[in-house]
Amino acid sequence: MLSHPADEEQLDRLLGVPSPGLVSDMSRLSGDLVILGAGGKMGPSLCLAARNALDTAGSTDARVIAVSRWSDQGLADRLEAGGVEVVRAELSPDADLSGLPEAENVVYMVGAKFGSDANPSGAWMTNCVLPSVVARRYRASRLAAFSTGNVYPFTPVTGLGSTEDSPTAPVGEYAMSCLGRERVIQAASLSGGLRASIIRLNYAVEPRYGVLCDIAQRVLAGSPVDLSVGFVNVVAQRYANEVALRSLLLADSPPRIINLAGPEILSVRAIALRFGELLDREVVFSGQEGETALLSNAATCHSLFGYPDLAAGALIEMQADWLLAGGRVLGKPTKFERNDGRF
Repeated sequence: MLSHPADEEQLDRLLGVPSPGLVSDMSRLSGDLVILGAGGKMGPSLCLAARNALDTAGSTDARVIAVSRWSDQGLADRLEAGGVEVVRAELSPDADLSGLPEAENVVYMVGAKFGSDANPSGAWMTNCVLPSVVARRYRASRLAAFSTGNVYPFTPVTGLGSTEDSPTAPVGEYAMSCLGRERVIQAASLSGGLRASIIRLNYAVEPRYGVLCDIAQRVLAGSPVDLSVGFVNVVAQRYANEVALRSLLLADSPPRIINLAGPEILSVRAIALRFGELLDREVVFSGQEGETALLSNAATCHSLFGYPDLAAGALIEMQADWLLAGGRVLGKPTKFERNDGRF
């Protein structure tokens, strides 16, 4: 994968290039693939990666079906041009999902994060009730469901981060409702035999959004970089998409839980200083690093699927080049620096 895409067309193309591991695993899946909530930040590239992997594997008859409201018609058109079928549907707790396409494989990407502190009941409905409806609708399918590392407590920055066996201790309405989503899926699996994998992601990045984009934009603008959460995990979005898709083969009852993160524990201060060098800016900080941070140990993920093909240093350089070239950003801050769980 090229580390310095020149424009959005090339970036989108690169995000959709499947690795040999993804091609091999997708060739072992039978049936069609439905992606629920495909219109978000990660969904489009995941859809295209799946379609390209199936085509490369010779599984051209398998359908990849992207489900969303599709408020961005241009995005829907690009997916259709790439061989992905687009279905318009309202994915809400009150919606009738019986008309959604049948599929042996489902990736669930719907979630409510930002605004969850102001509207906690809405977040709980989206993050807990809707997954219950989806689990019933696709109870005979394999389901890969995105979750978050926020279900873990903050851990010492001198450690290795939370593993899949670590106790959960979510902070705030968002994190608690995400654990609720996991529990609902687990209940559907234990009572109805749903085969599922649960992906605790922390954090996916690409040049248009993510933790690195947040920090780089602040450095470029001369704004203070908040050190309240002084250490983070990041992982390339392309790798995150592939792990979610490949985890379908590991879907089980009870669900298989997988931490998805990069192998490094990164210092926010060090990231910002590196951006200062690359962007030729003086770096300004606010706050001070604490002794704990939200950190995930993804050693199991790496043993199953290999290491990400882009390490943190390459991701940082890509991000700097993108901003220097005037690349578009999504304007959706991650708020990774919040340590109170309020989003």
